[in-house]
Amino acid sequence: MATDRIDAVITGAGGWLGRALVGLMTGEDLGVAEAPAGAGRLRLLLAPGEPAPAFARLGERAEIVVGDVRDAAAMARLLDGAEGAVLHHTVGVIHPARVADFYDVNVRGTLTVLQAAQRAGVRRAVVVSSNSPIGCNPTPDHVFDEDSPFNPYMHYGRSKMQMEQALMQLQQDTGLPTVRVRAPWFYGPFQPARQTLFFRMIRDGRAPLVGDGTNMRSMAYVGNLALGLLRAADAPAAPGRVYWIADERPYSMNEIIATVEQVLEQDFRIQCRHGRLRLPELASDVAYWCDRALQGLGVYHQKIHVLSEMNKTIACSVARARAELGYEPPVALREGMRRSVEWLLRHDARALEAAA
Repeated sequence: MATDRIDAVITGAGGWLGRALVGLMTGEDLGVAEAPAGAGRLRLLLAPGEPAPAFARLGERAEIVVGDVRDAAAMARLLDGAEGAVLHHTVGVIHPARVADFYDVNVRGTLTVLQAAQRAGVRRAVVVSSNSPIGCNPTPDHVFDEDSPFNPYMHYGRSKMQMEQALMQLQQDTGLPTVRVRAPWFYGPFQPARQTLFFRMIRDGRAPLVGDGTNMRSMAYVGNLALGLLRAADAPAAPGRVYWIADERPYSMNEIIATVEQVLEQDFRIQCRHGRLRLPELASDVAYWCDRALQGLGVYHQKIHVLSEMNKTIACSVARARAELGYEPPVALREGMRRSVEWLLRHDARALEAAA
């Protein structure tokens, strides 16, 4: 390992959020003008076989380490010499091949990373969780805060709940300063294929809408979320706390779809058909019970799982993050979606061409 002082270690650096966090820390334009000063030298964890061309521009400022978070020896190498650094742990599986992967990566993998971080003497660990351990709001006008009880949604939510509980126990046992950040559905540059598919469905008039579309969803533009992680790394009040990090307010599903249509047509001259794939509430209810049955057998099916959530309200308040972290999300839905489409077309000019 290099002997130069490491300022920050980022796991999952090649993922959607990881790339945004590295970008914000190294001056990439994500529209977050009030970003705090970035860290100096970075150590970035990539999964085996994961490409890293986006980091070539960083030169000697970034050290690339390849390894699996479940490998204790690899995590010891990752954290070697990181005394006094901040660990940003963004690794997690959302749509795995098997239900067991939720626990293998999200729980055991996270603990393996944090145990190595504690032994290395990092000054703080900021760990990304999810809305899923808190579940779905009981009514359409309800919003979660940090005092909302655990009520995990399926095995993903249960794995993130167990991760959070193990994290709190580790801090109690070892004194490792940790911060939990709960992120809802996020969007923006560096998006994976599933988000591009969502844009195509909206373009083609097949945007899935279960019920009347008034259910509310908190979303987090990735630049806002990365900003929240950096605030959590430095705020004096943050160790031992949990924070929701999202856009300023939740959006209805109707607003989300209509906003993407506006961005495609008004900003990029991509014609949309303005249709909706309207499904009754029963569709999500049936998907929910199918999802539960499949997961009970150890099987995970991404499309069924996503459909099961489509009529749910999943909304949170960022009041604590504002008060304790000084977090003010500068990018709202329309600008965030514009930047998302702009990034997509810059990297794949034909991604949103009209279907044949």
